[in-house]
Parts: sequence; C-alpha cells; structure tokens
Amino acid sequence: MIRTVLGGIVAATALVMLNTTAMAEPEIVSGPSAEPECFAPWSADTKFFKYPKKEGPFRIALANGYIANTWRIQMIQTAKAYAAQPEVAAKLKEFKVVSTGEDVPAQISAINNFIDSGYDAIVVNAQNPTAFAPVIKRAKDAGVILVAFDNILDTEDAINVNVDQKGLGVLWADWLIKHLPEGGKVLEVRGVAGTSVDTDRHNGIHETFAASGKKWEVVEVLGKWDDPTAQKATADAIAVHKTFDGITAQGGDTGVVQAMIDAKHPWVPIGAETENGFRKFCAKFSAEGLKCSSAGTGPAQVAVAIKTAIAALEGNVVPQSVKLPLAIVEDPNFKENEDYFPDQSDNFFVGNSFPTCGINFTAQEIMGQSEANQ
Repeated sequence: MIRTVLGGIVAATALVMLNTTAMAEPEIVSGPSAEPECFAPWSADTKFFKYPKKEGPFRIALANGYIANTWRIQMIQTAKAYAAQPEVAAKLKEFKVVSTGEDVPAQISAINNFIDSGYDAIVVNAQNPTAFAPVIKRAKDAGVILVAFDNILDTEDAINVNVDQKGLGVLWADWLIKHLPEGGKVLEVRGVAGTSVDTDRHNGIHETFAASGKKWEVVEVLGKWDDPTAQKATADAIAVHKTFDGITAQGGDTGVVQAMIDAKHPWVPIGAETENGFRKFCAKFSAEGLKCSSAGTGPAQVAVAIKTAIAALEGNVVPQSVKLPLAIVEDPNFKENEDYFPDQSDNFFVGNSFPTCGINFTAQEIMGQSEANQ
C-alpha cells in the first residue's frame, strides 16, 4: 500500500516535472517576429522562438554583474526608468534588480535564487559567457525565460540581445587605418577582462589591423569602461611609451582624452564609445587635430531586453538572437544638442534610444533613478 502511494506520488511528481520542462521549450517557428523593426534577427540563419503564452502581470528580474562604471550605472537607471513607464508597469507584477560585481559565482547564485523564487523571466548582463551552462539549463527546466544583453550567453537556450560588438572593434580599427595609412603605434584601452564584449571588440580590432597589411604596434591596458580607471591607465601608458599614433578605447573615453590633455600628448585619431564628455572633447578640439569616431550602443539596450522578455512571455514570436543598431558619429559631424549635450554630465552615454522599438529616454528620466539594488 505504501509502495503504491509512493509510486503514485513519484509518478505525479515526474509528470509535473515533465510538464514544467515542456513549458520551458519554445516552439521553433518561421519569422518574422512580432515587431520586425524592433526584434530584428541577427542573421538569415537566426531561429525564431514562440514560447507558451503566460498570463500577466509578470515577475521579471535583472541580474547584473559588474556595476562600477558609468555605463552599467546608467544601464540600471535606464532599466528602472523603462519599468516605471505606465504601459510597461501595467505588465509587471514585480521588477527586481540585483548587481553582484565581478564575482561570476555570485551572479549565477543570484539567477538561481530568481529561478527558485518563481520569476517568469530573468534579464542578465553576463559576467562570463561560458560559465552559465548549468543555470541556463535550470532556467529552461523551470520554464523561466532567460534574456541576455550586452555581454550575452554562449547558448541557443536563451534569447540574446546585442549589437555587433566585434563589428564595433572593426569600425574603430578601420577609423585608425584611414587616418594612419602607414600603420603605427596604437594604445588600446580595453574593458572588463573575461567579458564577451571586451573579447569581441578586441578581436575585431586586431583582426582588422592584421588584415590591413600595415605594421602595427599595439599597447594594451585595462580601463574597465570607467573614466578614472581608463584615465590612470592611459596616463601610465603615456608616461612609459611617451607618444602614440592613435588610440582606441572601449569606454572611459572622457578619462582617456583628459589623460592626453594632462600629459600634453599631441592630438591623434581615436576610435571610441559614446560618452557625452568624450563627444564634447571631440567637437571642441576637432580643429586642433583630435579626430574621433564615436560609436557604440547606449545602456538603453537593457530596455529592449526587458521588452523582448515581455513579448516572449506574452507568446509573441521573437528571434533567438536580436541585433540592435549602432549609434555612430564621426568627425566632423558632431552636432551640439544632437550628438552631444553641453549641459549634461560628461558621464552620460549619448545615443541612448532605439526609436524602432519605441524606446527613447531623456537624461532627466534616467538620472532620476538610482543604481541601487531593489
């Protein structure tokens, strides 16, 4: 009798688990996506997912890793600003934000906690793209939709939202090749070690240099996408190497230029990100020889990731990998109050909108939010 009862319990439990696992499996369908202009597939081979529809409002969490730079802070603020918009807030029962620093196990633990707590979807900026296999499987088995952005996940069992980070490195390298046709000595200010963004951008830069057939000497330093860190790293590099023919920097670019000013380094071509302070410098010193390519994607890509998670939960068709457009401005086309804003903070990232997704924030909406966990 006991065996029969236990057997029934086990069978019932197995059935529940089987059904839960089935709920986690999206149907592979043909495109286009529910909003083709916003949810653009990465390539012609990108799969389209259709998850089983859930009834809202939803519980969604943002599991961030590294927080100690202005891009990540603005990203958290933007996520909160987006979740607070009336039409978005109406679809959310709860929106939780946690930043865990550079500790990969801590970020994975946070995601596991969200899964155990029954969240419907988790949006993640992954600290390491290859370390998440077990937690990706747990999310899938639990029926939790996982959406990665910026530093994406090395899997097709989650939705990835990103710009072409390697292509961004190619763009910067091409800018330097254009202005240094004979090659030269380049300072490369990298981001956070181990992240997919840093690796992809670095590879794009070096592969493009190698393909140019010119002679390049590249000095690498870590700037962690942070102005004070990048400024010190640049200052130290200039102190050791004296002069560079060009610079490429993944972030912290206002600090990079400030280090050049402090060291009285000659102006050289720079390929870098989209900070407001960097673009102010590019416009101010263009006539004196500072030639800039400013390109990247604003922290508002987190809003696209949240929008994608909601669309997937509502049973709409979305690509497994969503490709976002780059925001690009190059010398001499820096326009005041359009490409840079003299009255706004140097730390504010410009190009922080995705009109094709109906996402556009004012600086005031973003800066009015806190970067703290909630």
